[in-house]
Amino acid sequence: MLTVPRDWTGLTPSWMTAALARRFPGAEVATVTLREVADGTNARAVAWLTYGSGTGPERVFVKREGRVLNRLALTALGAREAEADLCRSRLPLPLEHPTLYAAATDPRRLAAVVVMEDVTLRGAIPNAATRPLTLDEVSDGLAGLAALHAAHWGRTMPPFVRPWRLPAIWAPVAWGGFAHAHRRLRTLGRPELAVGSPAEIERGFRGWARIAAQGPQTLLHGDPHPGNTYRLPGGTTGFYDWQLVRRGTWAHDVGYFVVSALAPAERRDHERELLAGYVRELGRAAPSLDDAWALYRRTPIFGLGSWLQTLAAGSFQPVEVCMATIERFAAAYDDLGAA
Repeated sequence: MLTVPRDWTGLTPSWMTAALARRFPGAEVATVTLREVADGTNARAVAWLTYGSGTGPERVFVKREGRVLNRLALTALGAREAEADLCRSRLPLPLEHPTLYAAATDPRRLAAVVVMEDVTLRGAIPNAATRPLTLDEVSDGLAGLAALHAAHWGRTMPPFVRPWRLPAIWAPVAWGGFAHAHRRLRTLGRPELAVGSPAEIERGFRGWARIAAQGPQTLLHGDPHPGNTYRLPGGTTGFYDWQLVRRGTWAHDVGYFVVSALAPAERRDHERELLAGYVRELGRAAPSLDDAWALYRRTPIFGLGSWLQTLAAGSFQPVEVCMATIERFAAAYDDLGAA
């Protein structure tokens, strides 16, 4: 049984051999060389591999638990082990995504590890959250999300796929985060992005969680901003970082992706046609376009709230990523009458 290593030195050749055994039987890893080690919401590294016998990937991507405060925050969100659980569940994900090879968890240490495909071996280029995606990239990504949602529409899911829940007990904590984020926006010279009072944002943020848990439920990526996507040479948009996988309404993924991925001017010009394309791809389960539009318009508050909290926390994402993403959600919050 695969265990969670205590630190990066635990990714030994024998450990990696065990991690790859199901997907690459007979492959025996001879050496493991870690490169591009980084620490964010989670710790991550690219592991370059050589083999004593058999064959396997030249390199793999490894994610493991980050700093203690980040682990506690992910625990509060119910996201600490979600990607590892998704890997072990083998739920079908009928959209472009990295192959998940192996995972392990250690609840006692609030620790988890996931070994997955390095998609750059297929020529993938990771997208940056600071750069809006093109219209074609967003359209292709929506087709992938429609396939994911259609495959799990109304189906029973494993217990680790949680609904969106933001209990009222967290309201004072959330309000404090929004207030701190507004102060930071003023300090950073962008007071115009502090749309809505902290109390208004908190009510809307928590309210969206209730809406997301209503109506037909499906499997959601949960966090499909452009920094969690990549593009393949043929133009396909892929999604990685599934640690906020959830069940809920389709509109959560769609609104979050479209608003965060497009520059505001391009979103204003094309969001209706993009939504119509998603509805067509979804097929028989799809709501009417009018109903879909009415629900889509209510989505920006959650993304805005999420990224204001990220800015307030200060350790999950770089400031420039937070600012670029908040700018897009704040514009949509105003444009779509979400308040």
